[in-house]
Amino acid sequence: MGTSSNLRKNEVKEKGILFVTPQNAESVCTLDRQKRSEQLSANCLTLSDFPYAIIPFHKWDPLRIASPRSLAKITPMSENEATAAVIDSKALLKVFGPSDSNLRRIREGLGVKVTLDGNKILLRGDTESIRRGSHLLEQLQRLALRNGHLDADDIQRAISEVVHGNEVSNSKPIDVYNGKQIRAKTDGQARYLELLRSKAIVICIGPAGTGKTYLAVAKAVEALKTDVVKKIVLVRPAVEAGESLGFLPGDLQAKINPYLRPLFDALADMMDRDMLKRYMEEDRIEVIPLAYMRGRTLNNASIILDEAQNTTVAQMKMFLTRMGESSTITVCGDATQIDLPENKRSGLIDARQRLKQIEAIGMLQLNRSDIVRHPLVQQIVNAYE
Repeated sequence: MGTSSNLRKNEVKEKGILFVTPQNAESVCTLDRQKRSEQLSANCLTLSDFPYAIIPFHKWDPLRIASPRSLAKITPMSENEATAAVIDSKALLKVFGPSDSNLRRIREGLGVKVTLDGNKILLRGDTESIRRGSHLLEQLQRLALRNGHLDADDIQRAISEVVHGNEVSNSKPIDVYNGKQIRAKTDGQARYLELLRSKAIVICIGPAGTGKTYLAVAKAVEALKTDVVKKIVLVRPAVEAGESLGFLPGDLQAKINPYLRPLFDALADMMDRDMLKRYMEEDRIEVIPLAYMRGRTLNNASIILDEAQNTTVAQMKMFLTRMGESSTITVCGDATQIDLPENKRSGLIDARQRLKQIEAIGMLQLNRSDIVRHPLVQQIVNAYE
């Protein structure tokens, strides 16, 4: 930039070197470093003129970042090069990963070159890649500070979130048994957890693998652990997905148990099997077909309906009206996997339309970007849509 002064706004944006005045941190001004005492007000830029690039006043050094507003805002140095600050050096090491393994994923996923230069992160690439890279690195550092670790899946999902224009999930984890914590892994899942924490009834619709039921069960287990509720009731409609339960061996319960197995699997992932068995014997946890809900009123309970797309309108009404005092209801389903006869309207689709005006009921649509199973699952879902 040399010693030239009084740069115009377009020149400032091109060269990308700005200062925040100590007198007014909300204004961004150019400054001749050789004439620091001159009046700058005539040549100030507001934040809206350069919304994502702020260099704060810090010993008049244009390459140092110490902003009280954000420690990792992008700092343009040229058209295809920028720096971002290190929020926490230990967190950054976790972001980079062993032998920079995570860093390689970030470079490949966003098409941006990332290197560490002292107390700054240097990014090179096109403008959009640099913007995404800066935002991702900021979010990942904060995530590492909160969670204490990052694995390859965390990095890959964070990249996917940023590419899709979403925030990287940094929501409060769910505490279940054995010291285990369940965390939202996508922006959609984070919004789902917020609804589970704030609404008495939540209806969540989304494709397979988005964690609809798993997160609902985790929240119910946490509520049971902390005595917020006295009971968990997990429910599924006994609709056959193109197969006949009648040919399975055993009595009715033996026929139903395989169909309810996904709910047992979710529970077994959050508490040891001896505890699960004891809680079921004590009737603190029930896993039952939807038909068994008729005529009941459930107080102080977390009630979860899985595979809700396979309920009829009458069944959905029956289920929702089982809610008693101090209870919560979560309804989960995938509108693309309805196994009802063609002349039957899905209770889930009906409820989404019928109840959308009730403010106390939370509704959320998850999408393909929220799939957290094997990466191939997302590709398979894409292929069938």
